[in-house]
Amino acid sequence: MSEEPGRLVVADDEQTTDDRPGSLWARTPWWAKVLGVFALSRVVTTIIVLLFARAQGPNPWTGANPPYLSYAAIWDGNWYKIISFYGYPSVLPVTADGHVGESAWAFMPGYPFLVSGLRALTGTTWELVAVTVSVLCAAATALVFYRLMNHVLKDARTALFAVVLFCVAPLSPLLQFAYAESMGLLLLVTALYLVVLRRYGWVFPIVALMALTRPSGLAFALFLVLHVGYRFLTRGRDPFPLRERVTASALAVFSGVMGLAWLAIAAVATGSPTAYTDTELAWRAAYIGYGELVPFTAWFESGVWWLGAPWGPIVVVLLIVGFAVFLFLPPVKRLGKDLRFWLASYALYLLAVFFPQSSTFRLLMPLFPALGALALPRSPVYRVLIVLVAIAGQVGWMAIGWGVDGRDWTPP
Repeated sequence: MSEEPGRLVVADDEQTTDDRPGSLWARTPWWAKVLGVFALSRVVTTIIVLLFARAQGPNPWTGANPPYLSYAAIWDGNWYKIISFYGYPSVLPVTADGHVGESAWAFMPGYPFLVSGLRALTGTTWELVAVTVSVLCAAATALVFYRLMNHVLKDARTALFAVVLFCVAPLSPLLQFAYAESMGLLLLVTALYLVVLRRYGWVFPIVALMALTRPSGLAFALFLVLHVGYRFLTRGRDPFPLRERVTASALAVFSGVMGLAWLAIAAVATGSPTAYTDTELAWRAAYIGYGELVPFTAWFESGVWWLGAPWGPIVVVLLIVGFAVFLFLPPVKRLGKDLRFWLASYALYLLAVFFPQSSTFRLLMPLFPALGALALPRSPVYRVLIVLVAIAGQVGWMAIGWGVDGRDWTPP
């Protein structure tokens, strides 16, 4: 199979009964297949969400048995709503013991400002616009993800199954909630696809918006450094023209600058140089108290908090080693150097700054290109089982992360 501009060419020996020329499946455009998968997955996920909403009791955001849109906008959705209506505070809130408390500064403006603008244009409710934006961005993500997977795997059927896994993944309910994840994933997969295609100039505006939607700029900058370094070292067999070197290197620098932009904006707006990091640290204070941001320590602190010593740090080391081994497994190597560079870069970023707790699974969503490796086995039994396990995972995540049971300490 090969991909040419504007059309997909399938080799004869890869055709099945369903995709031979003239069959209905073969005549169906790739984008229609992807959107069909996305639509079917949303039916399944919506049923799961509605069942949980029906069982939901009174909580800090809604009454009992809330309607779908209200239920889809709880947790951080409420922070995004506050930002849409009131913006960001010029004075950081301070707790009774003098520490910086939780505030809107922990959430970036790309998604809530977009929702706010569309709400002003349409005159409809914030919840409806927010959920609609998330769903549309998720559908677009599925389309671009298919193109990316088809490009690196050279197999349309495997690429489509990778989309299936993306659409039914345990955290896929977030794709239709009032969260910035869908928008962030769309920008990310588009940027990755363009870098893989080496169309660096188009990535600048995407990186700018992406870095102000979800924390991603520094991880993407590291990815680009690895990308540029590898292309330079292999320029003998894969030409790396001077113009591309300059553009790709400038993009890496630009991504790093954008990765720090929100910290600078928060500092200027509040007068506190550490406004953003102090606000982020307020969320982990409930677990380990207040402290400084020391890179590469939070995972070990979390390990001790969850499992105690010495097992906590041991488990963290095993996770690091396990992920490193994962990157060199044959199915993962099929994804190509660039996507593996991204997986390594984002994982290193999380290891440096993130304190693992119940929202860890959500923070892992940008690693979703790894689904291409899970999509490789062609066994029908395997594919059915992994889809069923993923849907069961949705139920588990909704129960643990999204449903609110009294004073819930497991935010999604």
